[in-house]
Amino acid sequence: MKKLINDPRNVVADALQGMSAAHPQLRIDHDKRIIFRASAPQKKVALVSGGGSGHEPLHGGFVGTGMLDAAVAGEIFTSPTPDQVSAAIEGVDGGQGVLLIIKNYTGDVLNFQMAAELA
Repeated sequence: MKKLINDPRNVVADALQGMSAAHPQLRIDHDKRIIFRASAPQKKVALVSGGGSGHEPLHGGFVGTGMLDAAVAGEIFTSPTPDQVSAAIEGVDGGQGVLLIIKNYTGDVLNFQMAAELA
């Protein structure tokens, strides 16, 4: 399978811009690299996941009604930082709590747990 990449240094930013252009129901924080549902936060338990980029549309593709409220994009094959995950938690917390969906990758487990402790 081939991928169309303009510049490897900008691949994550380009992917986020593409998601934004293709899906107006999403809100993108380009600085923190977080894809939010445009309607977040809501009065419900919010769902947040994420992980390394390069598997698109794995995480961001699950953001939407009845699914994730936010997805955090790390660098290529690298977990998102605790600060990124913390920003996602803050961005979707409607007062009912936030459930983090963490895959069993060591970097994701460590960084998401650290963000949960910060929250």
